[in-house]
Amino acid sequence: MFRNSAFSCDIAVIGGGLGGVAAALAACDAGTSVVLTEATDWLGGQATSQGVSALDEHRYIETFGATRRYAAFREAIRDHYRRRYGIAAMPDGSPLNPGDAWVSALCFEPRVGVSVIDAMLAPHVAAGRLTILRNYAPISAIVPGDAITSVTVTGADGDVTIAARFFLDATDLGDLLPLTGAPWVTGAEARSDTGEVDAPEEARPGEVQGFTFCFAVEYRPGEDHTIPKPEGYERLRDSQPFTLTLTAADGAPRPFRVFETGPTGLPPFWTYRRLLAGRLLDPSGTLRDVAMINWNANDYHHADLIGATPEERTHILDEARRLSLSFLYWLQTEVPRDDGSGYGYPGLRLLPDVMGTKDGLSKAPYIRESRRIQALRRVTANDILAAERTTARAAHFPDSCGVGWYFMDLHPAVGNPRSMFAPTLPFQIPLGALIPQRPTNLLAACKNIGTTHLSNGSYRLHPVEWNIGEAAGALAAFCLTHAMQPREVWEGRELRMFQRHLLEQGIPLAWTVDVPPEHPHFIPSQLLLLEGALEGNGPRAASLDISPDTPVDRADAPAVLRALLRAAGSPSEPVIDPAFDHQPLSRAEAAATLALVGASTAGISDPPTWSDLCEALRPLL
Repeated sequence: MFRNSAFSCDIAVIGGGLGGVAAALAACDAGTSVVLTEATDWLGGQATSQGVSALDEHRYIETFGATRRYAAFREAIRDHYRRRYGIAAMPDGSPLNPGDAWVSALCFEPRVGVSVIDAMLAPHVAAGRLTILRNYAPISAIVPGDAITSVTVTGADGDVTIAARFFLDATDLGDLLPLTGAPWVTGAEARSDTGEVDAPEEARPGEVQGFTFCFAVEYRPGEDHTIPKPEGYERLRDSQPFTLTLTAADGAPRPFRVFETGPTGLPPFWTYRRLLAGRLLDPSGTLRDVAMINWNANDYHHADLIGATPEERTHILDEARRLSLSFLYWLQTEVPRDDGSGYGYPGLRLLPDVMGTKDGLSKAPYIRESRRIQALRRVTANDILAAERTTARAAHFPDSCGVGWYFMDLHPAVGNPRSMFAPTLPFQIPLGALIPQRPTNLLAACKNIGTTHLSNGSYRLHPVEWNIGEAAGALAAFCLTHAMQPREVWEGRELRMFQRHLLEQGIPLAWTVDVPPEHPHFIPSQLLLLEGALEGNGPRAASLDISPDTPVDRADAPAVLRALLRAAGSPSEPVIDPAFDHQPLSRAEAAATLALVGASTAGISDPPTWSDLCEALRPLL
């Protein structure tokens, strides 16, 4: 269809995973023309073509910590199942989770995610703003100076050259980076470079997290659906090794059973990433469960895809596929049965239709770690780890373009069998992490941002990748509108203008769980936090709640009032009488500060609340 064709657009988004989809939506909503390419025939990346349609999120996701567009994506998935099965919510009244899995609040069939994404993009396609090239991957780029002029992608119908003003790399391995001359890193950085305690003494560029070919199965007791034994089965089984017993951080075993609760109370392996819960959706019992298998046993961490030659990559992917099929064969033939009666569950039936492939494996491997840009700002583990922090939030990034939260989750990597699952604090996504040192018109739009090997373990999950892509798409469109380069926005006074633009689109930039995007004081609260309103150790800094209708405590007051002044562009410093250490801020002190910024003091209570200050500041914002 596109044999030896050429396209010209405002923004080229190379890679159609969650980040690429979100980038295209944001850019198209801003009125720019976009070409979006994808290496498979399914958009959605880790949520669809890579098979991980059990979303890795955080406990606030239903009310805070996601962009408005990501929330719409989740709601549309739920609405599909509500209409299809006539079930509105979970039995306890919580939001519907079609898979009722214990790892995720929303699990679904990959095809449903694909159809939702296609529907979200369809108005832009119909309007001519968006062109989608499926089954196309990048092969070359033209970079005559410090800016990219075109990228060529290739597919079954030939090559397509895309000329654009901005290019966004949303590929899972950062494929545009070597093609465009952007500086990048892979694997584990040295401790002396990052200052991270858990980093190795010397850099290990090949130490990249393992990837996984996911698959889906149902269980048909009494039937035999055992697949042919994969080539190299015994070697793969023994070297992995295959087991349902995981190891806790302290070295203690964590034994799981297949369908029953484990001996130490752990939930069943079967419900870990279950995509469909048959009894939930169809109480008659005619609908069978569908479980997606993404377990340590089928993580492939024996070779690095990024550093491989094309011939080596073919071999690596083939062996990774055989590893996943071998784990299925082990489950069918050798896993100890829950009742102790023998080994294997031959009734486990592979479901190729769920993944949309002939072999039953995901269309693409689930990639956890990419090439990473050398960015204007880099996030390290020290910025986000919870250990030794007394605040409720991770390190503050004034250039935030979004938020996220997930454990620092690292799977075994090439040459390093260690796993890591360390607690973090709710964090921000710094805009500088999306901007490479060069070229000037390239942006990172997924897990290829400026993180380290360690911090990547928190920034690679579904809602964070979406937010990264959405911010990148919005930034490219903003730069086109204002005739600027991304670095200029990041360095200049326009940063707050761009952040205000993100807030207006429902993208939180700081953690305020009781002041969500629909709250009347959302934007003022977010702007105050960006200006450092929770610096220090006051009560609000120790909680994710802002408590907008409670008095501003004197311990919080200096930071809050300084932020108020900065938000209004005043160089003045607030004067706080320190005589009453544990008393609320007085109306007189708040009024004096507001007077400096020209805000009205009418309606301010005594003592003043956060809402009072936001309301007084609103006309100046």
